Amino acid sequence: MLIALAAETTAYADEAGGAFPPFDPWHWEAQAFWLVVTFVLLYVVLSRLILPRFASTIERRGTQIATDLDEAARLNEEAQEAQQALEIEMAKARSKARETAAEAQAKIEAKIASETAKADARIEAKLEEAEADIATLREQEMAQVEGIAVDTVKAITGRLGAKIKAADAKRAVKAALDA
Repeated sequence: MLIALAAETTAYADEAGGAFPPFDPWHWEAQAFWLVVTFVLLYVVLSRLILPRFASTIERRGTQIATDLDEAARLNEEAQEAQQALEIEMAKARSKARETAAEAQAKIEAKIASETAKADARIEAKLEEAEADIATLREQEMAQVEGIAVDTVKAITGRLGAKIKAADAKRAVKAALDA
């Protein structure tokens, strides 16, 4: 590309009878003047219009960032306080739940003990009643056994050929049972 530019410049210089005008030293003073005017104009426009706007935008952003950071720190502190308050409330709720559970368990245990005592009393009463019935039945059966034994003694002695009185047989059976 540079070679093409150099060739074009050389061709122009040959046709016009001199160098390419921007490279011609006769035009350098005007070019330097316009360079300084353009530079000063660009400097004034940048320093008076564009750069102050950039500076104010940067300052606003810095202020906004600082404000946002302060707000974030405040919200973080509030969140930590809320977290601590929540933890305290949770601890209170757990404590109350434990107390309620303990009370319920105590009530249930008391009810179970009461029901167990009632059941034990009913069972004890039935056992006493059954023992009384058994004792009565035993006495009745023993009386029957005594009668059967007297009849058996009379029958055996009768088979053996001896006659025994009922009163004698009864005394002998009683003596054998008491022994």
